[in-house]
Amino acid sequence: MNKTVKIILGIVALLLLVWVLKYFKDANSKDVIEYKVEEPFYTSINTKAVATGKLNPEEEVELKPQISGIVDEILVEEGDVVKKGDLIAKIRVVPNEQSLVSAKSRIASAKLSFDNAKILYDRNKVLFNKGVISKQDFENSELSFNQAKESLAQAQNDYQIIKRGSLSGGNTANTNIIAQISGTILEIPVREGDQVIQSNNFNAGTTIATVADMSLMIFEGKVDESEVGKLEEGKEIKVILGAINDKEFPAKLTFIAPKGVEENGAVQFTIKADVDVEMNTNIRAGYSANAEIDIESKDSVLAIREALLQYNRITEKPFVEILEGDDKFKKQNVTLGLSDGINVEIIEGVKLGDKIKVWNKASKDNEDEDNDENK
Repeated sequence: MNKTVKIILGIVALLLLVWVLKYFKDANSKDVIEYKVEEPFYTSINTKAVATGKLNPEEEVELKPQISGIVDEILVEEGDVVKKGDLIAKIRVVPNEQSLVSAKSRIASAKLSFDNAKILYDRNKVLFNKGVISKQDFENSELSFNQAKESLAQAQNDYQIIKRGSLSGGNTANTNIIAQISGTILEIPVREGDQVIQSNNFNAGTTIATVADMSLMIFEGKVDESEVGKLEEGKEIKVILGAINDKEFPAKLTFIAPKGVEENGAVQFTIKADVDVEMNTNIRAGYSANAEIDIESKDSVLAIREALLQYNRITEKPFVEILEGDDKFKKQNVTLGLSDGINVEIIEGVKLGDKIKVWNKASKDNEDEDNDENK
């Protein structure tokens, strides 16, 4: 019995010895955590304001009819280049029956007045030549005759305008839609046979076509209130078109809105800039564009990547961790300068050659694991 107990105790002791040896081996073979480090460097930092918007023609004209009717013929297509004075479309007048009857009635009434005035004029002329009536009476009858003649002509003209839309029917007739500027036809929102309404004081009228000079383009965009105070009219900027492989065009800032508009909780200010477009570039109206505006820049400043910064949770002041030796890091408060969102200027706290800990989620996870094991 004693022999059996000794054997069992020996086996247990052997197992405990193996477990202890394995524990110390695993503890001594644990990998040492190494953090990546980066050094400060000298670079140029530029801060920019980015405005989103569109590219539109500076001169754009909507052609509207001067008389209501039906589109009889359209002589151009969207994309065509026209010159000032070119015929764009023709309007066929559909007269109102009531207006025609009323115009005819006015002609008949004016004709009666004219005939009566002519009879009186002819009679008084004979009497005046014989010395029967005075010169004043004759001149009064002559005036009445001329007025009746003018009223008759006006009534006949009104009838022709209501019926045909014009008196002459020539190139200057109201029924012809003429290009007011040279440019490109951007849009024709009507088709042949559509009814159109004339432009007057009470109605904007139906747009027959839109013509724009595509050689003069402007950028229209919006910037946030935090950046608008740093902008100045006349400043050179860059306009980037994503539709043309992010092609850049030089531009000049010409307008900054004096009043902002609140959009989605932020106040936005409209800006405009004249864009220098190359003649061989196929630009279309309404292209989405971004404008990059340089606000401030510094050359050869000591900087680090902004991702290396950490912030104190209480004071919210920035700091970095600098390697001192034997994988030990020291927290060092820093004073920041200009930033472009990637690199940030270091005014105080870090010098050239310092090795700064790369702070990221992986680093934090490793430290948390160390703390858990120590507990």
